[in-house]
Amino acid sequence: MTFSESLLPEFDQEMASTRRVLERVPDDKPDWKPHPKSFSIAHLAQLLASMSGWVGQVITHTELDLKSGGLGYSNQKTKSLLETFDENVKTSRAAIVNAKDGDYDVDWSLKMGPQVLMTMPRRTVVRQHMSHLSHHRGQMTVYLRLLNIPVPSIYGPTADEGWGG
Repeated sequence: MTFSESLLPEFDQEMASTRRVLERVPDDKPDWKPHPKSFSIAHLAQLLASMSGWVGQVITHTELDLKSGGLGYSNQKTKSLLETFDENVKTSRAAIVNAKDGDYDVDWSLKMGPQVLMTMPRRTVVRQHMSHLSHHRGQMTVYLRLLNIPVPSIYGPTADEGWGG
């Protein structure tokens, strides 16, 4: 089994769960945050929508320079974020499908201008991105709970939903 073949079922499951969480983000409270040091709910939702494309970026490029422009946060509506999310998932999934095992052994670097912040094999960075997205999705479920919005099933039942929503 190739790395891509082993990654695809997990990717599909994580993206489906993330989409169910994003669908619940309310449009009427974009600046709400649980703590002054926290992201607003709109910014966290925008991050989740964007992160779905990071796997594809890693597979198809060898670096990302943060000085070249990053995520400019705005208070986008949930419908718009879901469109971005869906397009990013489609692009990342295609990159996974088309990648060969050797592609994952290529080093990928995160840079800030000329400064290299980290360099690791793509397979490691892809795995980290999947974990990173799951982490922020978990944050969003806390936001939803605090706003009394039903939390969808992710890895199993929640207090609001049974298996599989």
